[in-house]
Amino acid sequence: MGVFVFLPLVLPLTAWPIARLAEHRLHPRTATWLLTWTAVLLAVCSTLCLALLMVVGTAQLPGNPLPDGWSDPEVREAVPLDEVAGRAAIPALLAVLVSCLAAGWRHYRVRKQATRAVAGLSGRSVAVLPDQVPYAYALPGRQGGQVVVSTGMLAGLTPGERRALFAHERAHLAGRHHRFLLGVQLAARANPFLRPLWTAVAFTAERWADEEAAARTGSRRTVALAVGKSALVSRGAPVASLAHFAAGPVPRRVAALLGPAPVARNWVSVFTTLGLAMWTAAAGVTVSALSSANSAVTLFFILHAALDA
Repeated sequence: MGVFVFLPLVLPLTAWPIARLAEHRLHPRTATWLLTWTAVLLAVCSTLCLALLMVVGTAQLPGNPLPDGWSDPEVREAVPLDEVAGRAAIPALLAVLVSCLAAGWRHYRVRKQATRAVAGLSGRSVAVLPDQVPYAYALPGRQGGQVVVSTGMLAGLTPGERRALFAHERAHLAGRHHRFLLGVQLAARANPFLRPLWTAVAFTAERWADEEAAARTGSRRTVALAVGKSALVSRGAPVASLAHFAAGPVPRRVAALLGPAPVARNWVSVFTTLGLAMWTAAAGVTVSALSSANSAVTLFFILHAALDA
């Protein structure tokens, strides 16, 4: 196992370059998929390694309920600096679990509250709430979800801008963007080094919906105006994992909409900055997965031998 058990904890740093470059040089749909899966895989590997370190640390605590073989010297020798790393992993893993559970519970609670707010409008694809506070967001559901918008938001938009708003939120629902947002949020809570990917996905998911809305309405300028107007008055959605119309860095979204439409790429050359960043992130994920798998298998056989002895 050796030092390899620590690698997945720091390998998320290899994804930082692609987090920034993907926002500008990849199609938003591609960037959202790439960054989300990169973050989730790196988070799973780092959490697994924390769990392995915790096994070693817990076995050293007096009065622990684990078998005596778990505190065997061979087990402790499998981890460098086992006394420090093992004990530090216990509160670290607990903090990860508490943070992820809190984020998941908050997302679930807000969705339930939002669902109750539109209970009388169930079955409709658009729920217009009589509220002077301007907001609009996509509320996922079993039957495709709903676009929730207030009368205060609609009052500040022209008919064309309203069509852009509805197209944007429907794109969030069709693409199940809340899953990407929640997944990368949990990954960032599991490993703070993944926070840049969380920020990037929050932007690329909105850009993805912007481009879908522009394609449906046939006017990039109208979507840009709608985004800009809503951002001036909107308070946003009740939680970050629910995609909403005025989310993300609005000036950058507007600037992108006023420019040419992004082109989806089938292949990115490794001899470019983007290609090098993508391959660096891919190498980080691969090494992280191999390191965590190697550590898990090694510790399993050591524990198995210690218990049989």
